[in-house]
Amino acid sequence: MRAFLAVGLLYVVTSAFTLAKCIRDAQEVGSVVRRVDQARVDKLLAEHDPYRVAG
Repeated sequence: MRAFLAVGLLYVVTSAFTLAKCIRDAQEVGSVVRRVDQARVDKLLAEHDPYRVAG
C-alpha cells in the first residue's frame, strides 16, 4: 500500500514539474516572437521618412 502511494506521489510530482516546464517554454517562445516583431516595427519606423520625395 505504501509503495503504491509513493509511486503515485512520484508521478504527481514529476507531472507537475513537466507541466511547469512546458508552460515556461511556451511563455519564452511567445516573448521571443513579441521581441522580434517589436524590433521589426522599430526598424520600419526608424527608416520611415514622411518628407522623402519618391523617385
